[in-house]
Amino acid sequence: MTSHDPQTPRRFTRRQAVKLAAAAGLVAAGGLAAAPLFKEKRLTPVFVAKAAEYGADLGGILRRGLAELGLTSQEMAGKRVLLKPNLVEPHAGAGHINTHPLVVRAAAEAFLALGAASVVVAEGAGHRRDAYLVLEESGLADILAREKLPFFDLNNGPVAPAKNLGGFSKLGELWLPELITRTDMVVSVAKMKTHHWAGVTLSMKNLFGVMPGVVYGWPKNVLHFAGIEPSILDINATVRPDFAIVDGIVGMEGDGPIMGDPVAAGVLVMGRSAVAVDATCCRIMGIDPGRVGYLDLADGRLGTIQAGRIEQRGEIPAAVRRDFALLDYVPAQQNLRLGR
Repeated sequence: MTSHDPQTPRRFTRRQAVKLAAAAGLVAAGGLAAAPLFKEKRLTPVFVAKAAEYGADLGGILRRGLAELGLTSQEMAGKRVLLKPNLVEPHAGAGHINTHPLVVRAAAEAFLALGAASVVVAEGAGHRRDAYLVLEESGLADILAREKLPFFDLNNGPVAPAKNLGGFSKLGELWLPELITRTDMVVSVAKMKTHHWAGVTLSMKNLFGVMPGVVYGWPKNVLHFAGIEPSILDINATVRPDFAIVDGIVGMEGDGPIMGDPVAAGVLVMGRSAVAVDATCCRIMGIDPGRVGYLDLADGRLGTIQAGRIEQRGEIPAAVRRDFALLDYVPAQQNLRLGR
């Protein structure tokens, strides 16, 4: 597997970080919040595959999924791909917390097999400052070394300003890692989990991890102060992930994204639209996507969550539905249950 050699552009200063924190009090003008731009008339395809365990042929499943979703060698030829997994906790027994290393490896293999020029893995963990400790303890470090896949810590390093294309939060411009701006294809490789503040954390919420801690703090406090759900929408409107893969082989229910319990959902979900992928994941989890605040706001602006506008390929969500436990005492998880 090939590596991606970044240049060395300017770095973010502490003074700029202070200015950015102040900018959280400024209302972004315009954006998708004011003028919905999602006008896709065709159905949005999402692929769902059964995968009972991590020892399954994950590479074969992902290659089939990419083919079902229309990714071709012509489209992928020469592309620089960035895989953004969900890496949170380093402790043993965190297999239901972090994206599984074998899913990351299978994704890298699938994109390279289609002709990608390079694949890198990058994360800016919000809970732990030492990304390399999470890499080691999760087992991902061994996979990356074996497959010669480079890793970049997005919390530190060069950043660049980007116009906030969302306008959902009070954030002004967004500061992104320059690696993101030089990547042809951003792929969110998320974990299927409930969340005590956002209801669910899937491919859209996973993009909190592209926002550099050197700017936004830990655990990305500037984004929390600006509002978690509006920030999710602004990040997705600006970064515009090209593809989403959600590891639901073993997910998390209850007090996610860290303290919840493992749940064997036995699925991988993927698609070109993070919004439609997350809506499909919700239905598999027994959650109504229209009751998840940021997904409801994303509908018609960043994509569609409507079942009638999503073309389900592979497994039908109702056939693989596995109701994730929701906590009555957590406001973000109240009244989310999808009817049967």
